[in-house]
Amino acid sequence: MDSLDRRVPGPALMGVVNVTPDSFSDGGRFDDREAAIAQGLLVAEQGAEFVDVGGESARPGAEPISEQEELRRVIDVVRGIRAGTTRQISIDTKKSAVAEAAIAAGATMVNDITALTFDPRMVAVVRDAEVDICVMHMQGDPRTMQDNPHYDDVVVDVSTYLRQRVEALVADGIAPERICVDPGIGFGKTSDHNFALLAALSTIATTSGCPVLVGVSRKRFLGELVGDPQRDRTFASVAAGLAAVERGAWVLRVHDVQAHADALKVLRAVRAGGMVQG
Repeated sequence: MDSLDRRVPGPALMGVVNVTPDSFSDGGRFDDREAAIAQGLLVAEQGAEFVDVGGESARPGAEPISEQEELRRVIDVVRGIRAGTTRQISIDTKKSAVAEAAIAAGATMVNDITALTFDPRMVAVVRDAEVDICVMHMQGDPRTMQDNPHYDDVVVDVSTYLRQRVEALVADGIAPERICVDPGIGFGKTSDHNFALLAALSTIATTSGCPVLVGVSRKRFLGELVGDPQRDRTFASVAAGLAAVERGAWVLRVHDVQAHADALKVLRAVRAGGMVQG
């Protein structure tokens, strides 16, 4: 089996569909089932190779929700998106029952912010279903992760953690070709930590041995950088995304798919020295 980045050549996009009332950026916009399905199909049409459906907010300070509520929010949305597209569908969850039901509804990837450590059954679910997984680094949990995050060396610490998690998952029987890693920008990191990780994405890829997925879209540290936390962050997100791609990112997890797709077309043309398709 080819690795993830050979099956889906980068740079590629993952479009976000938050089926939540309280996500940090677009909470409440798509918590209606039909609106969420329509958004998923739209981002697929705009060029996202992955559609990432999540029902539990991971914004700083977010409180957890029940398994039953998360299932209620996401399963029909996954099923509806699958009925309208052949793109890959990712389920953003740390709960094995949600992952299992989403896979049955058509999801092809599990995106777990806890790196498959929250739910002991998650490893068996993804292994037996033979789906792809994204393993993310997070210091603490959403309720506490921004309470004075500290690292001896953020690049070394995050890279080492991701390598160790990949090794543990492979030892548990998950095919390495199905794994990608995410340094967890904004998840228990200061602004300086985030920029240090973005500058070192090639190191993270080499250390982990896996393609790297990066989520910088609309995040707070970009607003802090431009000097206005309330300003629209689309332009800053696109700039950060392109910088991440130039430093080795395989997939960008984004809210504004069309803007990023246009930017990647320009980047590909510059790299090729001429007009390119796709």
